[in-house]
Amino acid sequence: MAETHADEPTRRDFLYVATGSLAAVGAAAAIWPLIDQMNPDASVLALASAEFDIGAIPVGQEITVKWRGKPIFIRHRSEEEIAEAESVDVSSLPDPQPDDARVIAGPGGELEKQWLVVVGICTHLGCVPLSYRGEYDGYFCPCHGSVYDTSGRIRKGPAPLNLEVPPYEFLSDTRIKIG
Repeated sequence: MAETHADEPTRRDFLYVATGSLAAVGAAAAIWPLIDQMNPDASVLALASAEFDIGAIPVGQEITVKWRGKPIFIRHRSEEEIAEAESVDVSSLPDPQPDDARVIAGPGGELEKQWLVVVGICTHLGCVPLSYRGEYDGYFCPCHGSVYDTSGRIRKGPAPLNLEVPPYEFLSDTRIKIG
């Protein structure tokens, strides 16, 4: 009779390992399409962020760009507009937020107070406010009369919140990336 030792691999051991490996590869190949389909579509990724040239916007002017289907107001504020926004008693606002909290640091590390970037949608019912209108020379929503100041903060009207500040960063002195 032939004797076999348990320490030596047998042909049966090889078949078990090969079958298990083949089953694992097959399961991974079957699951991969299910996991891959959960990734965002290319059109969604394309809208995730956008870059804009702000170098041509003169002081006291504003442009409107689109990001994720929403209007974004990029305003180059004058020294007077900044001073007016900073002089407001924050505790008197319906949605108290200082002007410094609504702007970010630029490439040099200093707050870029001259640039205001806000989502141009009224926080009351979703209308698009008009620029350089209203008592505070900021934004005025013609739908229900909400008035925002030069920092995009609600001052009067039914809107409960300030205009939203989207995530953005300065790539250089003349380029901005939103999203």
